[in-house]
Amino acid sequence: MTDLETPRLLLHLMNASDALRVRAGKPPEGARWAPGYPSPGEMAAAERFLDTCATTGDPSPFGSYEIRRREDGFVIGGLGFHGAPDNHGQVTIGYGLVPSAQGLGYASEALRALLLFARAQGVSCVHGDTDLDNLASQRVMTAVGMRLVEEDARLKHYRIDWDQPSGP
Repeated sequence: MTDLETPRLLLHLMNASDALRVRAGKPPEGARWAPGYPSPGEMAAAERFLDTCATTGDPSPFGSYEIRRREDGFVIGGLGFHGAPDNHGQVTIGYGLVPSAQGLGYASEALRALLLFARAQGVSCVHGDTDLDNLASQRVMTAVGMRLVEEDARLKHYRIDWDQPSGP
């Protein structure tokens, strides 16, 4: 299993059992879920992960990650890939935090770690999108080096490109 660490967070790579619990909204015994976790977005990500596992196999390490706060072990949100890289080395990401954890830099910290991991795995491009009025998410993507590439009637689309993967 590939967990990722940052100074304040542990990004725990979910397996199918974890995803089933998130989809059902029922924490395992001893788990510490912050109020508001899982959000409908996290439940949808768990469903997408389970569908991928059923149709093409476990996409790990390009799956979903729980965002756990190191100081108290609480799961405060999630982030991850919408699947394995395509034939061009491109992936799409998503993320979300419970309201009590928003505005504290956790999303930028977690996303930065996920992008570094993706690049080290040979990913050439990462896509993400956000609602037009979600200024906080737009700031997060900009803060980690993603750039706005398109805007439509509903979403702003961001991406980051690398010519070659970074070293270890």
